Amino acid sequence: MEAIMKKLRAAVGSRRRKQASSQERREKHGLSNSQTKPFLPDGTTLEFPEASAGLTRQQEEVVLQASVSPYHLFRDTAEVTVFRESLLSWYDREKRDLPWRRRAEGEVDLDRRAYAVWVSEVMLQQTQVATVIDYYTRWMQKWPTLQDLASASLEEVNQLWAGLGYYSRGRRLQEGARKVVEELGGHVPGTAETLQRLLPGVGRYTAGAIASIAFGQVTGVVDGNVIRVLCRVRGIGADPSSTLVSQQLWSLAQQLVDPARPGDFNQAAMELGATVCTPQHPLCSQCPVQSLCRARQRVEWEQLVASQSLPGSPDVEECALNTGQCRLCAPPTQPWDQTLGVANFPRKASRRPPREECSATCVLEQPKALGGARILLVQRPKSGLLAGLWEFPSVTVDPSGEHQRKALLQELQNWAGPLPATRLQHFGQVVHTFSHIKLTYQVYGLALEGQVPVTVTPPGARWLTREEFHTAAVSTAMKKVFRVYEGQQPGTYKSHKRSQVSTPSSRKKPSPGQQVLDSFFRPHSPTDVSKLNSVAQ
Repeated sequence: MEAIMKKLRAAVGSRRRKQASSQERREKHGLSNSQTKPFLPDGTTLEFPEASAGLTRQQEEVVLQASVSPYHLFRDTAEVTVFRESLLSWYDREKRDLPWRRRAEGEVDLDRRAYAVWVSEVMLQQTQVATVIDYYTRWMQKWPTLQDLASASLEEVNQLWAGLGYYSRGRRLQEGARKVVEELGGHVPGTAETLQRLLPGVGRYTAGAIASIAFGQVTGVVDGNVIRVLCRVRGIGADPSSTLVSQQLWSLAQQLVDPARPGDFNQAAMELGATVCTPQHPLCSQCPVQSLCRARQRVEWEQLVASQSLPGSPDVEECALNTGQCRLCAPPTQPWDQTLGVANFPRKASRRPPREECSATCVLEQPKALGGARILLVQRPKSGLLAGLWEFPSVTVDPSGEHQRKALLQELQNWAGPLPATRLQHFGQVVHTFSHIKLTYQVYGLALEGQVPVTVTPPGARWLTREEFHTAAVSTAMKKVFRVYEGQQPGTYKSHKRSQVSTPSSRKKPSPGQQVLDSFFRPHSPTDVSKLNSVAQ
């Protein structure tokens, strides 16, 4: 520690000449040194974490803690103990009965337990618990061990994963299983550091979750739910995606994790964020740690001020650096919103809008094929968006629609040979939002009536019955496209909150049934692309 402090003092000393010119400005505005300079453990003052350039991770941790106001920290071990005990006691009473928890708790084999946790954590990334339960149950029934998954084909993995979204997760999960079986002797790495270093697709959070829940390693985790809980409990209003705030959240998580029950504690923190400390309309009265919550204290303080029930300013603890310079407080440009309450925390990270692309896709069908009607599917490339999944023949086109039909017809003929161009019909469009792409599919259909059935297809293509299509490894977007096609046959299709379905306005005198369909499926509200957990793939 002495060596660390010596290096820190040297780093701070190199900045003091630069700070001298700003001292007058601080004094002019009435800011004392104690307001602007946090202290290191030995009494050395430090302005901000930039002084930590060139330091080790351990040294940076010391700098970080020293540059944070005590308002955003836990005062002492007693406060930490109260937090742990309150949270775990609540979790023991209120935790949800989930299949991956039952499997992990009842499994004595550490590798099988780690595999059960691993699968659940990967599936739960950006996906709601209610959606994951059925997928998890079917997955574990089909591949109960790492060895079972390692021997499966990517086609089988994609087929079971279809509809869950973010398809690279399933592929990387299988790659990890194969690495464990083929290179690691069938044993899952037992620490967060080795899990993250050795297994593809396993990041810091997933590694920490597996290590703590399956192996009992005392390591904290930070996911979206934990971010929300910690930001509210410690009044952190700065952007949680920033490097400094992220480091502080991980530091808090590590400080809080219970050494006797690390896995339960981490699950309890996530459970609290998922069921009580929710993004909107949190149930503060049911929160087991509300007495330690800075956000709740801030709400009560604002209510007192608004009601003018107390003379002067209420005596409520505030950030010691509350001068516009604290990098964990909300910036002055984001004032308190009385209507949000504790939901003022955390600050919503700014996201770039998804880029917009347009694709023309066609359902090519042989209605009178031997064995029943069949539709053509082609396989996507092995890398990139929706890698390895099957789709209707598609081409990227200009949104203006120029040369759209010609380009699509050429693509169809590449797969199925000469086709009657006059039968290519435009049925409408589907707007589908992925995590980073807003893709508009122009939906076409072409039925090969009265022609010699196509029986030979090139590699990467196949003809499926409608029943086979619904169980194939196809994306949710393609299922939406097919519903549009079915809706024009005639038939029925169902809308989806993440898609916008429309039909050409030029169609004259639609049937009464079609009018009902068009009215039902016309979007009534704008697509909500801000909720990442419900982004469909």
